[in-house]
Amino acid sequence: MSDQSGFQVSDSAAELYEQYPARSLLGPWAPGLVALASLQAGERVLDLACGTGVVARLAASKVGSGQVTGLDINAGMLAVARSLSTPPGAAITWVEASAAATGLPDACFDVVLCQQGLQFFPDKATALREVRRVLMSGGRALFSTWKSMGPYHRAVGDAVERFLGVEVATKFRSTRRGLPDDVALRRSFIETGFREVQVCPSTMVVHLPAIQMFVLGHLAGTPVAEALASLSEEKRAALARQVKLALKPYADAEGVAVPDEVNLSIAHK
Repeated sequence: MSDQSGFQVSDSAAELYEQYPARSLLGPWAPGLVALASLQAGERVLDLACGTGVVARLAASKVGSGQVTGLDINAGMLAVARSLSTPPGAAITWVEASAAATGLPDACFDVVLCQQGLQFFPDKATALREVRRVLMSGGRALFSTWKSMGPYHRAVGDAVERFLGVEVATKFRSTRRGLPDDVALRRSFIETGFREVQVCPSTMVVHLPAIQMFVLGHLAGTPVAEALASLSEEKRAALARQVKLALKPYADAEGVAVPDEVNLSIAHK
């Protein structure tokens, strides 16, 4: 794991990340974050901690002749992002760098978007100062962060702890636990010098397919992939069965339908 990010994965895991969590857990939230930004044609947008580029591609479809930059510290994520189709007529530049030291010029973006990246920044204050630095005067920053564990991640965390131990479970749960609440989020932006700061909760029911297959694919696309691979096939199947049993109250015709919630933060320079 890099000391610059709490979410480092191998190249093969990045492909699974795109196939499972990026599409089914993060993908449903991306349109709301982009819509809140009210992107205009010609604007310059930074997708910070872009992963495989879900938000960047949506943003590119909105700004037309504008410019979108997707930045991530993980080379494997960027390799997958580059391999995926870009919306017609849109331009996306992919940059490998840390959120705390982007290497980008001052005041070069109208908008900075960040979906589920803040919790992985070791130095959040420095990363927010960097966001403010690269924004033009009057520019806006929009962050989406999980508001709670949610039943799916709670069930998976419990199963990982049972079969892989507390240390691995803690690594998995880092995506959700220890997140700043709305008060702490607002304070962080204000202390960094942002103005007109708003933090709004948002809820959604997320549909996940064939849960026993999905959970193993999901975990194989995260920093716990190596630990999961160390389990026998029988134990991996048992882990998936435990998750399915825990989520039985949320079962639907295709898999499960689980409630989830995020905090959407918007701040202006």
